[in-house]
Amino acid sequence: MNDTTKQERRGVLKDRRKHAFRRMTDQAQACTECGLCMDSCPTYRITGEALFSPIHRLKTAVAVLEGVEISPLMMESIYNCPKCMQCENVCPSDIKVTEIVHAAREALVRRDLAPSEKHNERIEEILEKGNAVSGDPERRLDWLPEEFPEHESDTLLYLGCLPSYLVKNVASSTYTVLKKLGVDFMILRDEGCCGIYLHESGKRDLAREYFQKNVDRFKALGIKKIIVPCAGCLKCFKYLYPDLLGEIPLTVHHAIEIIYDALKEKPDVLRKIERTVTYQDPCRVARGEGLIEEPREILRMCGASVHDMEKNREEGVCCGAGGGIRSVYPKLSLQIASDLLQTVDTESVVTACPFCAFNLDFASKRKRLGKDLVYFAEIVQESLLTGAGE
Repeated sequence: MNDTTKQERRGVLKDRRKHAFRRMTDQAQACTECGLCMDSCPTYRITGEALFSPIHRLKTAVAVLEGVEISPLMMESIYNCPKCMQCENVCPSDIKVTEIVHAAREALVRRDLAPSEKHNERIEEILEKGNAVSGDPERRLDWLPEEFPEHESDTLLYLGCLPSYLVKNVASSTYTVLKKLGVDFMILRDEGCCGIYLHESGKRDLAREYFQKNVDRFKALGIKKIIVPCAGCLKCFKYLYPDLLGEIPLTVHHAIEIIYDALKEKPDVLRKIERTVTYQDPCRVARGEGLIEEPREILRMCGASVHDMEKNREEGVCCGAGGGIRSVYPKLSLQIASDLLQTVDTESVVTACPFCAFNLDFASKRKRLGKDLVYFAEIVQESLLTGAGE
């Protein structure tokens, strides 16, 4: 690409960015300040700080996009949004708050005001170690219940950082269940990170570069379909990759979808187990994907008695770990999680998101709430008859 072409491309991108910013600011300024979003926002509900409410986040985002000087507290309001979409779920004006907040993050990065030192530390870990949790790459497969399977397939089971290193029961149960159900897939020795944290921090150019490397690798391996147990990986591969790279030759599915379809075809592989659980709707799974009844039906097929939280399904409450806030605002994340758990009337809490499982489990232990956090595939694994699908 010659210098003239590069300049023309930069000009086109600049014009597109201006148009996108204008669209974002127009949408943000359409807020009528009706107040319906206030109680739904986890950060405002916990802190009581007006600047941390959706209404004021929109005002701050406009200021950021227009280049106005902002205070440290205003900056914090942009980065402590968990992007849970609870505010969007109740907004009568259909304002896409999370998109506007993210545009503000990217603008802050371009203005060299962000991301924070804590964000940059995590980013360096991703680039150096290939995961977002400072895990030892040599021990990534410690969860694997057998020798590494030298098996090739056009379907990749992509476990993700948290399942590989911190909530290994998610990785092992998902792997085992899919295998026992006869799903054909492969896994990678050196999987790496999906890169969502780079995007959430607002570093768009770095995220695009990282995404492209992953896509090129998947193409070289002949991967056409990706199965993920992680809602963050799902969002990243399914929506953020195409947003930054354009159309990609991959289909992306949450493990819920694959396991649900397999069990509907052969429900006789399950034995009924006696278990009373409360199902927690992860933001990206429920509001983001509409996977609401499927996980509940899977649990009932296994024989579990399923309770709901006070607010559930599309109105489900955020666990406090999303949007990249847990690593930067751990106290806030902990309080959101512990408040949520205090509304649960059963000991066992089942979720379909590793982030939710990790953060809620941490809150339960730290606050001594006595809750047992379980990933949904663990229930299926327990219910599967010995030798099923083999």
